[in-house]
Amino acid sequence: QVQLVESGGGLVQAGGSLRLSCAASGRTFGAYAMGWFRQAPGKEREFVAAIRWSGEDTNYADSVKGRFTISRDNSKNTVYLQMNSLKPEDTAVYYCAAGPVYRAISSGYPSSWGQGTQVTVSS
Repeated sequence: QVQLVESGGGLVQAGGSLRLSCAASGRTFGAYAMGWFRQAPGKEREFVAAIRWSGEDTNYADSVKGRFTISRDNSKNTVYLQMNSLKPEDTAVYYCAAGPVYRAISSGYPSSWGQGTQVTVSS
């Protein structure tokens, strides 16, 4: 299991960009699939993006395709979420997630969660 700490959230105007980072501790980071989820007020947590341990495969929710990019640097035990063309409906707490199975991440079943970072997009 890995421990996850997110950073990079904040307030941004619509059309702007933010990059979230998730630092992981644990020697097995390089073997884990990673993902991002988000939860808006009054809504359930939803999948945003996932990346395989090698970085070769990625998967995105339809709502963020073409705007968000997930990447990872295994040498730094860090996964990123570059968010461009942000919309007010992207406002949510964003959570980093990890797990040994890539498909499980995409299906919403990671084994570890971060504490979350707030992203607010103003109109």
